[in-house]
Amino acid sequence: MTVPASRQARRAEALGARLPPLLVAAQRVAATVAQGVHGRRRVGQGDSFWQYRPFLPGDTYSRIDWRASAKSDRSFIRETEWEAAQTVYLWRDSSPSMDWRSGAAVPFKRERADLLLLALASLLLRGGERVRLVGGAARMRGGNAALEDLAEGLAQMEGGSGMPPHARLPRHARIVLIGDFLAPLPEIRATVDALSAIPVSGHMLQVLDPAEALLPYSGRIRFKGLEQEADELVPRVEGIREGYAEALARQLHGLANLATAAGWGFGTHRTDHAPEAALLSMYVALAQR
Repeated sequence: MTVPASRQARRAEALGARLPPLLVAAQRVAATVAQGVHGRRRVGQGDSFWQYRPFLPGDTYSRIDWRASAKSDRSFIRETEWEAAQTVYLWRDSSPSMDWRSGAAVPFKRERADLLLLALASLLLRGGERVRLVGGAARMRGGNAALEDLAEGLAQMEGGSGMPPHARLPRHARIVLIGDFLAPLPEIRATVDALSAIPVSGHMLQVLDPAEALLPYSGRIRFKGLEQEADELVPRVEGIREGYAEALARQLHGLANLATAAGWGFGTHRTDHAPEAALLSMYVALAQR
């Protein structure tokens, strides 16, 4: 779906205005969960070359690759595959279906996904991990600077599909995917299979609005398509509730099976529930893998 430039600009302004409160909220949620978990800082070395990256504040000068840096006016660090594999890659669904909520009492699915992604990043950074947004900038900083980079990257993710873009990831890296995962299962399977073949380990978190989980409506309702689907008028919603529940259960069962087959974790979260439990489950799943 192509988003007009004027609409992108308006949305970027709106997202930019709420970045500080979003970061504060994410760090607050992370701090609550951090009280019950321990850091996972790990050290180690590897000699398989992965890539060069720019020298950043906080890096030691001894890590500069002077031969590579001599070819440019910038200083570069030579990263090994081990170092790259310790990076946790994060992705949030940016498709139009995430810009929906059933009422003012619950957040938009995208807002909750952003909160969970940034809170998870905050926890990982506290534990000494590296984090990077799939499809985002290559730079990796630490602490609040890294969170700001991630938040800015999220603000720029517009009009994407329901699955992450193709990205060159290192072997044995870890990835966390957050979205509603309501796309057809074959599409989701293709992405998971491609990532697990690298191999990459991962975790999927499905974020749903309570109305999507329960279909609480009654009577004559017109459902509007969010991703170029045609609107659909249902004369009596009660008559389709059972079939809808069965279809959703099949989707969740299929997602769980996909994750299990790939050796990934899978969880679900409703936007009317507190975010701490979902955050803890993701963090623990990453620790176990």
